Amino acid sequence: MITTALSEAFGQYTLKPHQIVPLDFHSVDTLPETHVWPPPPGPELENTAAGDGQLVFPVPVIDFSVPEDSAGKLMVEACETWGVFQLVNHGIPLEILAAVEAQTKRLFALPASRKLEALRSPNGVNGYGQARFASLFDKNMWNEGFTIMGSPADHARKLWPDDYQGFCDVIEDYQKRMRELAARLLGLILRSANTAEQEIRRISSPSATMTTLQLNSYPPCPDPTRAMGMAPHTDTSFLTLLYQGGVKGLQIFSDRGGGGGGGGWGMVDPVDGGITVNVGDLLHVVSNARFHTARHRVVLREARQRVSVGLFFVPTPDCILSPLACGGGGGEGEVCRYRAVSVKEYIGLKYKGFETVLSAITK
Repeated sequence: MITTALSEAFGQYTLKPHQIVPLDFHSVDTLPETHVWPPPPGPELENTAAGDGQLVFPVPVIDFSVPEDSAGKLMVEACETWGVFQLVNHGIPLEILAAVEAQTKRLFALPASRKLEALRSPNGVNGYGQARFASLFDKNMWNEGFTIMGSPADHARKLWPDDYQGFCDVIEDYQKRMRELAARLLGLILRSANTAEQEIRRISSPSATMTTLQLNSYPPCPDPTRAMGMAPHTDTSFLTLLYQGGVKGLQIFSDRGGGGGGGGWGMVDPVDGGITVNVGDLLHVVSNARFHTARHRVVLREARQRVSVGLFFVPTPDCILSPLACGGGGGEGEVCRYRAVSVKEYIGLKYKGFETVLSAITK
């Protein structure tokens, strides 16, 4: 099975129990030293429109109800400049978004002891725990997560032995709808970038792709300015589709954001009913660095819980990726920035060099 293959790809890197189990956030009233982060890098720029001294980036908001040709061009521009855009009128009913947010809050409201019944295994992907990449940092993040690859039923039974079906119904419906949307978006972006149709089919067909759903909770923090919700990172995906709910906290790093020509961090505030779409490493690779992989983090700025639901649209582990423009994918004479690499190999390289993985495949 594809899910088993991806689990094996991540399972090469077995974690220790303390790298999996989140803090019981409700048991502490001060910020533990293990969760105190140094001041974040990059300028924190003032912007009166932000209301709290945080720069808000003018990330494009794209209306998906316009003709696809127009939407596709706007998406390509957003991928080239920001690596992220917000999508409205995307076809996912608001009641579906509300339902998945409610089920996410239901899960994380469970007692810590119950959530630990569904704890992710040391070499696994599915279940409750800290983000796998959290093990690469010296400090712990102020969040807890629940990863779903395939059916949520096995872990849901452990959380609600007699009342798990409602959770599964909502999650499975959301997975199906978001996968369809992600596939449509990827095809439209590549087609609008003049990629050959056979190449689009090769890397984005149902048999060549899969999804992982990530539920996140950022509980209220006693000292939010010294904590980090999610450390800076890029996603190992083609595209990531994120429903932010109504609480801000997502930031991206952009060279367009800093003063004096330097880069900076800026908020991507939630848009009502919108979905935030960001470019992952693997779309960056196949675009030959044309599309900007979005480096992002989550900061804690509000005194209430923040939840988010992210769907990672990824190629299968054995898929071999290389810049399409160098292999008949839509351009001729373009110099390849990256060598061919399988998804499984890329995952391994990222664990070995989290910040330098693209350099490891640069020609």
